[in-house]
Amino acid sequence: MQGNQPRRPGELVFNIGMVLGSAYLLYSAYGISGFEALSAPGTVPMVTTGIMLVTGVLILLETLRKSRVTSERLERDILPMPVIVTILLILAYALLLKPLGFLPTSFVFLAVMIRYLSGGSVLRAIGLALLIVALVYAIFRLVFTVLMPPGIVPEGEILAFVRNLLSGKGN
Repeated sequence: MQGNQPRRPGELVFNIGMVLGSAYLLYSAYGISGFEALSAPGTVPMVTTGIMLVTGVLILLETLRKSRVTSERLERDILPMPVIVTILLILAYALLLKPLGFLPTSFVFLAVMIRYLSGGSVLRAIGLALLIVALVYAIFRLVFTVLMPPGIVPEGEILAFVRNLLSGKGN
């Protein structure tokens, strides 16, 4: 315990969200196999989410006992605009990854984030995003053969064309 620290802006709402999320996850874990046996598939998820729920409730009770801070503001000290924009862009990335695919989604995400956070030129952001996506793609897709969501880019056809070019088969 950390003595008499005051409650920071957003702390109570966050803790309530954690308790509700833990309760939902416990309910979902119970749906896997119920209380069949200790070796049932849902046992570890239920124990884990049960611990999450109990500790979440204990933290929530402690948070309710704290006095509020009046010198801090949520939008200035806890969630400034760059954090909110980053969270929204990560959410958009997650939602667009499957339909659009890895290459275009990652490129747009990185270009926008680099431009927004650095304040540099658009061309610099585009160049860095292209370089980063190309490196990540080369390392994970070509070296480690990790499958990326293909989406709208005909990745398989492009790779086959490049392989044919490199093997000397031409068209």
